[in-house]
Amino acid sequence: MTPTVPAPISLAPRVVVFDYGEVISREPTAADRAALVDRAGATADAEPFWASYWAHRLGLDRGTTSIAEYWQAVAHDLGTDWSPIDVHELWALDHRGWLSIDPGTLGVLHALAAGGTRLALLSNAGADFSGWLRHGSFAPLFERVFVSGELGLVKPDAEIYEHVIDELGIAASDFVFIDNKAENVEGAKAVGGDGHVFTDAAALESWLRTLA
Repeated sequence: MTPTVPAPISLAPRVVVFDYGEVISREPTAADRAALVDRAGATADAEPFWASYWAHRLGLDRGTTSIAEYWQAVAHDLGTDWSPIDVHELWALDHRGWLSIDPGTLGVLHALAAGGTRLALLSNAGADFSGWLRHGSFAPLFERVFVSGELGLVKPDAEIYEHVIDELGIAASDFVFIDNKAENVEGAKAVGGDGHVFTDAAALESWLRTLA
């Protein structure tokens, strides 16, 4: 069945700011994860691979670690060595896994836009995601796109929310943040905004309509 756009949701003058990963996007599938582990040569024991994968992610998100440096750090943890070609392939497989999008969340975004609600995007992500986030088919829904790897700031630090609020030209009380991680939503609330911990599109839509 083709997804339908819900009835408009009007929250002006508030601005609803969305996270990307596991909110607009779906998490990588089991097949995506298996392909990455296989290319990394870690199929015998994937747990150390994933531990290292996440342990070094903050540097990518903050923009202080290059893609090559990130994968070299993972290789070092695993006691292996990857060539530049290996790194290119690992990067592409990893990147691709985060490109699936949730039609339910997209429906909520369109409902907000139809209601005249201002929208923005704030993602902890490397700068390599900025083209997709700024120029993908959903990009015109957002007035501004903020990528942590470009800003040198990450959620849930107060500075990144304060930067977004300032750039949008709004009071903190008009900042509404949607993220799948509770600590990131709490970070938004700590600077005077409001927020919702995303679990699924239906719960998000219901919560937004209570604000309206």
